[in-house]
Amino acid sequence: MNFSPTETQAQIADMVRDFAQKHIKPKMMEWDETQHFPVDVFRKMGELGLMGVLVPQEYGGSGLSYFEYVTVVSEIAKVCSSIGLSTAAHNSLCTGHILYFGNDEQKKKYLPKLASGEWIGAWGLTEANTGSDSGNMQCVATRDGDDWIINGTKNWITHGISGEVAVVLCRTGEPRAKNNSTAFIIERGTPGFSGGKKENKLGMRASETAELIFDNCRISDAQRLGNVGEGFKQAMKILDGGRISIAALSLGIAKGAYEAAVKYAKERHQFDQPIANFQAISFKLAEMATKIEVAEQLILQAADLKNKHLPMTKESAMAKYYASEVCVQVATDAVQIFGGYGYTKDFPVEKFYRDSKLCTIGEGTSEIQKLVISRSILS
Repeated sequence: MNFSPTETQAQIADMVRDFAQKHIKPKMMEWDETQHFPVDVFRKMGELGLMGVLVPQEYGGSGLSYFEYVTVVSEIAKVCSSIGLSTAAHNSLCTGHILYFGNDEQKKKYLPKLASGEWIGAWGLTEANTGSDSGNMQCVATRDGDDWIINGTKNWITHGISGEVAVVLCRTGEPRAKNNSTAFIIERGTPGFSGGKKENKLGMRASETAELIFDNCRISDAQRLGNVGEGFKQAMKILDGGRISIAALSLGIAKGAYEAAVKYAKERHQFDQPIANFQAISFKLAEMATKIEVAEQLILQAADLKNKHLPMTKESAMAKYYASEVCVQVATDAVQIFGGYGYTKDFPVEKFYRDSKLCTIGEGTSEIQKLVISRSILS
């Protein structure tokens, strides 16, 4: 099935491209070098409806589908994948969790602020000792009357310092027991809740990644998302959509690297002709283009199922796995086409190269995606 862009998608792509050229591209290398998280850019994106792409209009969002969401994330990532990553994490994780599992009061309280970009959201699942082993979380929430007391830390959290609100998964049962975790909404400024160490990363350096620290953090039971013990099931559903996010991010990086390589191959002359004329280069570009096309169709297939509220765990895992691996391959080949210039920060492909690797790790490694896919096809 071929998913041709709709008129709405085309208009959104034009808007995002224009925004990225004006507000992101001029500063992106400075942000990368200094690891600066440009909060003001996300406020501007909120004004354009890009921070609540999937949020219904009744809660202040754009009310668009996953097709438009893929367009937004991939178009931003074509210019700067750090901004693309933060856009994806805000939309699909924190905002998405409240959208799908919050009660009406919670939605009315938080979604308008998140969708407008007034507030930036974080989502806490991973811990230092529990990456894929999330059933063994050490961040624990203990019931105390009408309140919960949370102790522990979360690691690798996008917007762990700057986020005004976080959705956090805490263990509320025995380690690895069934239904042993619960999700909570926690606002910045709550006593006992703070941001911790900011990670010094290889790539995606303008997207803030930090610890969340809970030290006898007391919150009301009204901050609980869904029923006690449903946290892990909720997280798995959120990650289904999150895989589409990272796949779209991967697609944008791959397209950005590929387009830069095509342009360079036409302009760079050796032996009195463009290097694009040489079969070694033209065949490499052909492989890159083909892989990108396949990745995009896998992503749109998963997005189509998500829009129709149909099961898509296998399809989203396939899209995330394939697109993220293609992203690394294409970025690597782009650097090779640029040769020595590809190894300098004067050209864009070195940044795509550094940023690409995160896509095979974040929100479930490639190995975890293969596990999800294999279980699905063998069940």
